[in-house]
Amino acid sequence: MEQMIRVLVAKPGLDGHDRGAKVIARALRDAGMEVIYTGLRQTPEQIVAAAIQEDVDCVAISILSGAHNTLLPKVAALLKEQGAEDILMLGGGVIPDEDIPFLLDNGIKAVFTPGTPTSKIVECIKENVTK
Repeated sequence: MEQMIRVLVAKPGLDGHDRGAKVIARALRDAGMEVIYTGLRQTPEQIVAAAIQEDVDCVAISILSGAHNTLLPKVAALLKEQGAEDILMLGGGVIPDEDIPFLLDNGIKAVFTPGTPTSKIVECIKENVTK
């Protein structure tokens, strides 16, 4: 039997809006993935600890607070520090186009902005996680 892809959906920092994260979590579940949602206001350290503890294949971070250039690379660096750089890392939310290359250069595999069909996120995860 094929194992389910496990995805941690996280909301770092002071961002208090999680509707988008919940929409993504549901879409991933509907696509047959197991989803662990961390809830609001997680530190990068808490996100990485949860990712390792839950043995996830992917960390999907939703961020609307404008702190994406700090928080996303921090999570990627901590994953690497913990020997977990094989975990796929995705970012999404209100992220200006001009910031995306920096994030891609700092350990984030893909960045999804508002209006991206959830099917594209599902496709990205399925293409990049082998089970």
